[in-house]
Amino acid sequence: MNKLGDLVFKLRGGIWTVLFLVIFIMAKPTWVSFLSGLILVAAGQLFRFWAVGCIGRYRGEVVGATKLVTTGAYALLRNPLYFANGLIGAGWGIMAGWKALLFFIIAFVIVYVFIIIPREESFLREKFGVEYVHYCRTTGMFYPKTFPVNIRSKKYDFSVLWKSERYSLWMTILGTVLLSVKI
Repeated sequence: MNKLGDLVFKLRGGIWTVLFLVIFIMAKPTWVSFLSGLILVAAGQLFRFWAVGCIGRYRGEVVGATKLVTTGAYALLRNPLYFANGLIGAGWGIMAGWKALLFFIIAFVIVYVFIIIPREESFLREKFGVEYVHYCRTTGMFYPKTFPVNIRSKKYDFSVLWKSERYSLWMTILGTVLLSVKI
């Protein structure tokens, strides 16, 4: 299972592109569905900005971490970047129509919940041991278990937004614009 997780993790950007292309092909947006979905897309991208700035290293091709981040967005959720991706994809699905939304939800659960996240959690459990196990007990995968007191990131790094997040931002904008053209 680790080999599959490593492969899917490495290819996650391409998989994300394929998910979008299927949504785009299925898309039958209206102005109402587009504007409704736009709210989730914007919220997802803003959440990504918050999560990315909380971690120093990001965008690797292999599962890895130099430290366990438990503040900022990571104090609320163990997987804030994937949660944000879920919001963006669900927003695109709402824009495109219910069939596209259903496709996205199923694909997201298979790729992220069943493959990528278990691989990452296995790595983090091996590397950080008891500290990570405690973090899992107190922090939900995609939802807050409690409202944490350390929600502010100790060291928010704005430079990582430009270095690593600009590609995601441009792809989110491009995908959203392409869906708007189909109205």
